[in-house]
Amino acid sequence: MPDNPDLHCHSTVSDGWLTPTEVVARAAANGVDFLALTDHDETGGLAEAQAAADAAGIRFVPGVEISVSWGGETIHIVGLGIDAAHPVLQAGLTQVRAGRGARAQKMGDALAELGIRGALEGAMRFARNPALVSRAHFARHLVEIGLMPHTDAVFKHYLVRGKPGFVETRWADLADAVQWIRAAGGLPVVAHPGRYRLSDAELERLLAAFVEAGGLGLEVVSGSHSDAKVSKFARYARRFELLASRASDFHGEQESRVDLGRCAPLPEGVTPVWQRLVDRF
Repeated sequence: MPDNPDLHCHSTVSDGWLTPTEVVARAAANGVDFLALTDHDETGGLAEAQAAADAAGIRFVPGVEISVSWGGETIHIVGLGIDAAHPVLQAGLTQVRAGRGARAQKMGDALAELGIRGALEGAMRFARNPALVSRAHFARHLVEIGLMPHTDAVFKHYLVRGKPGFVETRWADLADAVQWIRAAGGLPVVAHPGRYRLSDAELERLLAAFVEAGGLGLEVVSGSHSDAKVSKFARYARRFELLASRASDFHGEQESRVDLGRCAPLPEGVTPVWQRLVDRF
């Protein structure tokens, strides 16, 4: 079994700061021995990351993070151990990416109405993939031009629900995203549940719907989870019989609370998701 797995992180293929090769190098330097790259709605960095992992002697798990709309919230579902070339998965991801492009244009228009002109073009300078311009790329541009001191402040003032740069978007349905991942041979995992604006009752309904759709895992340990949240989500994993994942959700040292491989270990009494992956990767 791996000693230091990290099963959720991002590269420049979506909204990370490092290329897939650089992500793998940083993971190796931090002692990660079982790594998944899970870019948002895109698998274009997996081949590069696999080659880098092979060279570094790291076991690599191909992954993706799919944007889902559920209960008025954007939920993220990670797929671990996917066949990235599977046509069902790729058709679904193409559909979701189309929504990202339309959202980026509307965000640029909304910010222009506030007098912040050129925001979309600025965001695109930070995005390697023009089809995957995200709120993070807009935030980095607004920091670069001196409008806000850091990206958290940009999100708080402009890019979250109720603020002028926020654009409501309809992402994938929960059941569809789960089935895309399962069709591609992957394990669906609810990412960073502590980040969603859901009451305990709503979170329980989400997990029940996720399990009913064929979901298999829950990120118990995430870079955004406190010790109390880790304990809480371990209880949920046991209650819903979900496999437990451990992940930094690393985007870059500028924006991440936890570095690759530096998050807490899984608590006792949960079944690690990598037990279902180690024989395959």
